[in-house]
Amino acid sequence: MTENEIKHASSPTINQRYAGFWMRFWAYLADLIIVFSINGILLIPFKFVDNGFDLEVGFWTVTSIISSIIFYLYFLLTTKYFNQTLGKVIFGLKVIREDHEPLRWSDLIFREVIGRFLHRVFPITVLLYAFVAFTNQKQGIHDMIGNTRVVLDR
Repeated sequence: MTENEIKHASSPTINQRYAGFWMRFWAYLADLIIVFSINGILLIPFKFVDNGFDLEVGFWTVTSIISSIIFYLYFLLTTKYFNQTLGKVIFGLKVIREDHEPLRWSDLIFREVIGRFLHRVFPITVLLYAFVAFTNQKQGIHDMIGNTRVVLDR
């Protein structure tokens, strides 16, 4: 027996149930409510700067830059440290690697930052979330490029 065969023979068979489109959709909506709430609390001081006018940096406003950073950091850090966001906790979901190893920063950069960025910047790509409903392991494009799966945690 090779070392790889011994490793797989000694580990228990993992029978995971993949989270479907609607469970993930509702978890994402809960996450959006949480992120918008955090942004509202943290960005309220900017309403009092310069009589409420937006401070501009090139094409963007300071508040839009900060809210985008908060959005991506929320998904990146909660998924890295807890394997789930608060929305996924509410609905009993978690993110795993396809090989069941611990999530790596590289996996999450592709999944949470690049994948979400592509979905947000190009509006037509939002339709690619529908892949979750039609793939065997319920993967979206961002799951595929990050080598991750979303499974039921219960």
